[in-house]
Amino acid sequence: FKIISESGVAAGIRRIEALTGENVRAYYDELEKKLNEAAELLKTSPSEVPEHIGRLQKELKEARSENESLKSKAARDALGDIMNKVQDVDGVKVLASALENVNMNELRSLGDELKQKLGDGVILLASGENGKVSLMCMAGDEAQKRGAQAGKIIKAAAAIVGGGGGGRPNMAQAGGKNPEKIPEMIQKVPGIVAEMIR
Repeated sequence: FKIISESGVAAGIRRIEALTGENVRAYYDELEKKLNEAAELLKTSPSEVPEHIGRLQKELKEARSENESLKSKAARDALGDIMNKVQDVDGVKVLASALENVNMNELRSLGDELKQKLGDGVILLASGENGKVSLMCMAGDEAQKRGAQAGKIIKAAAAIVGGGGGGRPNMAQAGGKNPEKIPEMIQKVPGIVAEMIR
């Protein structure tokens, strides 16, 4: 007799599925076959499969962490080049740029660094990753007084890349589903800001 699954079907009632007789032997034969296949794939013995999987999980976690660090470093290395893209839109500094494979947390972090370098103005960063778009916008106090609000800017920008979002006048974020439209959107940001400035 071997219980193979247990589930709740209603309050106070549980369903148990079990095997008996020859079905139990067949069940264990199949389990042993799968364990041997796993051991063969891992190039180890069946008894060492759990330990081997544990090691692989640890290595994968370390590799992912290293990959994130390298991506973050590459994005930071690009900051110098990005600062060359600052435009003056009727007295408001506007910086719009695209980065590759950078997640939302990294965009915010990079935005903070660029804000320190730029001073007052508008920053919009975009990144395409896994077929999706992440957008982050920041607007300084003076830019906001002139009418350039991050929430409104990002709403207009997100519409171009097939998405939506919003936020506060000083900081906003959004998503989209058309990464191929990022260059067009970046090009249009100064115009979007120009329409808002008073």
